[in-house]
Amino acid sequence: MKKDMASAQSSGRAFSQHKTSSNADASVSMLSVTTYDIEPLQQNLEALLEPFGGMTHFVKKGDRVLLKPNLLTGSRPTKECTTRPELIYCVAKMVQAAGGDPFLGDSPAFGSARGVAESNGLLEWAEKANLPIVEMHGKRYPLNSQDFDHFLISKEAMEADVVINLPKVKNHVQLTLTLGVKNLFGCVPGKMKAWWHMEAGKDRQRFGSMLVETAKAISPELTIIDGIIAHAGNGPANGEPKALGVLAASNNVFALDRALLEVLNVDPDLIPTIVESKRLGLCPKLAQIKFPLMQPADLQVTDWQLPEKLMPIDFGAPRVLRSTFKHLYIRFIKEPMAAYATRSVSR
Repeated sequence: MKKDMASAQSSGRAFSQHKTSSNADASVSMLSVTTYDIEPLQQNLEALLEPFGGMTHFVKKGDRVLLKPNLLTGSRPTKECTTRPELIYCVAKMVQAAGGDPFLGDSPAFGSARGVAESNGLLEWAEKANLPIVEMHGKRYPLNSQDFDHFLISKEAMEADVVINLPKVKNHVQLTLTLGVKNLFGCVPGKMKAWWHMEAGKDRQRFGSMLVETAKAISPELTIIDGIIAHAGNGPANGEPKALGVLAASNNVFALDRALLEVLNVDPDLIPTIVESKRLGLCPKLAQIKFPLMQPADLQVTDWQLPEKLMPIDFGAPRVLRSTFKHLYIRFIKEPMAAYATRSVSR
């Protein structure tokens, strides 16, 4: 199960064997869910995946399965700007029950995946599920794209047998919304993110195109989005929690994002990743998407507040430099010192 890039023949997932589900096969399973309590959440996840044939449709015995949550930051653990640990725990247990070998990976904007996981209370859930947390390491892959020659993408994602994308429903002050497609930008190593922001400049559509091509390259087998409590306002980190009550899954990340816009009652033309995925023929029309459980109209809200004001993609060079310094400081100074202090106390 690999992507359609010629070079990774030596990697774990042969590119020719796997592509994103075609528009004709796109299916989005949606449920109204209001709690993160483990037992009902597990039952809801099983019901959510039942139309696809359950987790065993996606995961076979012995598969190495990357769980890719949103681990943006550890600085706001009560503001619902990362994927909830309970959801990750339940999905990990479902993968293990299907015979897979799950591991968790991300490349946060600030700090390490393990550091952000600890700050957000995920570390204890990962340990309870025997779920390793890995850091992302970039490798250059050529693209089958008219706009880009190659990308530096996490080899942990590209060499996994299965990728399960676990995004959070959030606003984004540069892209309006961040859903399933944008979450896969976390498979781009940290410092490369800053470069892409600089390279795109003020061009939201070029940045959106890069995000779409990244998602196409990674081509997750399954996306499950956490919209039970979403992050509204000036996201991706400076907004506020909002009870949305939605859990959704799809075999097509582009279809999932399109369906969520109906739930949020947001114009698709406002979202660069939707505009670009439609231009590239990757995003199905709403009428093409199958909804085996609830319809978007059943879950639609009328009071979703988008960001008050959008910011340029490039932030401005000084801010990018400050952001890069902050990432390096947290990753290589603050987190190691905190870990050392913890070890010293434990002695």
